[in-house]
Amino acid sequence: MMVQNRSMRKAALGIVILAAVGSAPLSVGAAVPEIKGKYELLKDEPSTHQRGKVKLIEFADFYCPHCHHFEETAIPMLRREFGDKIEITMVGFPVIHGKLPTAFDMYEQAKIMGRGDEMKAVLFRTIHKDKMTGVLDRSIRELLIREVGLDVAAFEAGLASGKPAQAFEEGRRWGERIQVSSTPSILIDGNIKVDGVNMTPENVVTIIRSILENDAKR
Repeated sequence: MMVQNRSMRKAALGIVILAAVGSAPLSVGAAVPEIKGKYELLKDEPSTHQRGKVKLIEFADFYCPHCHHFEETAIPMLRREFGDKIEITMVGFPVIHGKLPTAFDMYEQAKIMGRGDEMKAVLFRTIHKDKMTGVLDRSIRELLIREVGLDVAAFEAGLASGKPAQAFEEGRRWGERIQVSSTPSILIDGNIKVDGVNMTPENVVTIIRSILENDAKR
């Protein structure tokens, strides 16, 4: 009788275990959709992906000619290709030595005031086309601030607050953490790193398109 009871208890336990396994979320152990293209998946960084949209972080140096070229050619192409399905943000990451951080601080302050993209374009043009590679003093800053449609006094007060410098430093530390070694480099959806020889427009398009196609299949 005791042997029979033990057998019944074991059978009941087996049913409970099977029921628990059967009710587990389908995502457990599910295969991650393959993303096409050449990139490095950063396992220690969390994904920020939202279905149907790709977030692209561009680590760039305003004084880097390659970053200027990427800004003028690849970024507009990506916006045309993916429209509102892509969100692009630049993070300042200096690799050219001997330059003051003023341009990066100006970009961060413009972002705070809602004109980040406009200031980014003006800074790249001023440095690479207008050949203003020296100090961005107050008189030069005033011209650029007015060009992007911002109030000079409010902008300068924002710079003086130290918040833009803090934001720039946080971005630089982020780039160091994920081991950005050259610019431009990009981070897609928080943990897909593309840099070096893989930084071609064709490869970047392949990766982003693959992510969005995987979303559409779900």
